[in-house]
Amino acid sequence: MDGIVPIKSDLGEEKAWSIISTLDPGDVCERADVAYDPEAGLYRLDSFGMGFCVSPGEKRIFSDAPESDLLLVGLGDLFRLSALWYLIGAKNVPLSGRLVKPSGIKGGQRFFSGTYVLPLDKIEKKYGTDRDAFLRKGKEFGAEVPEYGAVSLRLFPFPRVSVAILLWLQDDEFPARADLLFDSSCEFHIEMSDILWAISIMSITVML
Repeated sequence: MDGIVPIKSDLGEEKAWSIISTLDPGDVCERADVAYDPEAGLYRLDSFGMGFCVSPGEKRIFSDAPESDLLLVGLGDLFRLSALWYLIGAKNVPLSGRLVKPSGIKGGQRFFSGTYVLPLDKIEKKYGTDRDAFLRKGKEFGAEVPEYGAVSLRLFPFPRVSVAILLWLQDDEFPARADLLFDSSCEFHIEMSDILWAISIMSITVML
């Protein structure tokens, strides 16, 4: 997407790879709900309904899923950083089922100012009058369809991190409106607001 803001340097990729190389794979698998292939030295991570391989030895993330280039190429830096810091920081904590706005998380105020504003207007323009297309697109990326009142999808950027996108369809009185919310457990797994912002951008991008 145009105008993506860089992640600050202290959350850089090289630092993340160096940390991951020191971690016990069994511990990572339990915390992050991922699998590990000891022969290949690969973590197997699900993201948006697609399977990815994370190779600490080669410092590389790859996938043979047909739509994986959307994340690996289109959002390469954000995806790699998000995936790596998720593996580093995830806790063995289940989803709470309670939704929170980005403004309700530490540092989340930045999501509403300047270049960090989430481009939810693009969701509104694309799906504001087309409920079925919205749901169909979400299901292509492994989304669940919960009952939240509005037309809604629950995406899974990572196994223990879920993002809900709610859409109020355009009618005779009001324009379409979209909102993005996290499961409240997100801060157990991702402590940095920059990475949660990146996950938000990823979640919006797969829907466009």
